[in-house]
Amino acid sequence: MAVLFGTDGVRGVANKDLTPETALRLGRAGGAVLSKSKAGSRVIIGKDTRKSCDMLEAALAAGLCSAGVDVLLAGVLPTPGVACLIKELGAAGGVVISASHNSFEDNGIKFFGPGGYKLTDGLELEIEQLALGNLDTIPAPTGGGVGRIADLPDAVDRYVGFLKNTVQVDFSGLKVVLDCANGAASGVAPGALAELGAEVIAINNRPDGVNINLNCGSTCLDMVQAAVREHRADLGLAHDGDADRVLAVDAAGRIVDGDQIMVICARYLKELGRLAGNTIVVTVMSNLGLHLAMRESGIKVLETKVGDRYVLEEMLRSGARFGGEQSGHILFLDHATTGDGLLTALQLLVAVKEKNKPLGELAAQMEKLPQLLVNVNVNNKQEVMASNELAEAIAAAERCLAGSGRVLVRPSGTEPLVRVMGEGRDAGELRAVVDELVDLVRRLGV
Repeated sequence: MAVLFGTDGVRGVANKDLTPETALRLGRAGGAVLSKSKAGSRVIIGKDTRKSCDMLEAALAAGLCSAGVDVLLAGVLPTPGVACLIKELGAAGGVVISASHNSFEDNGIKFFGPGGYKLTDGLELEIEQLALGNLDTIPAPTGGGVGRIADLPDAVDRYVGFLKNTVQVDFSGLKVVLDCANGAASGVAPGALAELGAEVIAINNRPDGVNINLNCGSTCLDMVQAAVREHRADLGLAHDGDADRVLAVDAAGRIVDGDQIMVICARYLKELGRLAGNTIVVTVMSNLGLHLAMRESGIKVLETKVGDRYVLEEMLRSGARFGGEQSGHILFLDHATTGDGLLTALQLLVAVKEKNKPLGELAAQMEKLPQLLVNVNVNNKQEVMASNELAEAIAAAERCLAGSGRVLVRPSGTEPLVRVMGEGRDAGELRAVVDELVDLVRRLGV
């Protein structure tokens, strides 16, 4: 079982759980693994706006250089920007220092491999075992074999150029509120949208090292909702700290989540004949309303367990080129190798502009069914999930909803929790079904 790597890299409280010593070890181990793919390897490091990023960047870079890898420092850049540069520059891989939507005390380290794809579980495990083991087993070059560190001063320009090249539409006439979460989008997103013609009202775009995700961004939409109404904007967009996801609000301030964004974009892509296999990939947490909307449109839906890496794996396996998560982490594989909040925002604006309809009307293509999620603390989630009694109760709940809803009971990947989720058109019936399952899980989990 992984000790360092979780569902999205290594994460913890900076300088406590995630120390410079750990970062150095990860850098050296990661350098050894990534350099196998390419002689004279270069690795790109990007980061978000947390105060602790500089500390961890220095340690990571030292570790990589000690493994004989050259380091290019991209500075503050969205996570997908690093993936983009890996592919463009032919680097052996990249590292992003970010804890995404977490508060500023936390930080994280996630690796990308050649081509800009996130590492497989196997490669992450290889890095972890090296980092936790004896570093003396990793060859340590001397003299001219030691890696060097250089800045990549045009990193933002390169990434913005890539984003703009995915759009052939003028956004003139669109007034957009853009919440940058005081994170990595702050120095990229406002300028990119403005260059494409939109009138941009940027908020939370003044990072100070400690205000990232603070009551703003995609995990707290109050500010962008208020700003859209105040400025009478056409819509609002909100990123998380590392800008690999986006959520939206319409002109009335109503939330448009990742499921609704996927419905809008999937239908638009199908109209253009650019939805590969007429198929999208989503996780089991996507709203039943998405499935119904896709069925009406003749679009096939493939499901995976929660996590963007599993969405990507299924896309690569099935040949699908579009998919994502309800959280707004959406992948357009025709353009990028990972979830990209800025890219998603641009593709959503293209659909709004080309369909010549307000975002609220496009979002209404999907009926968002009531969704109820309850997290239950348990002593042993594996034992709970293996219970025959629970399996029978889930089957009974599904029969009760009789095709008008669904239930999903799954263990948390990181906490001692079992998550009970239900969906259905009848909120009262849904509550009764979920409550019964929650009571059973709670009793089994004692």
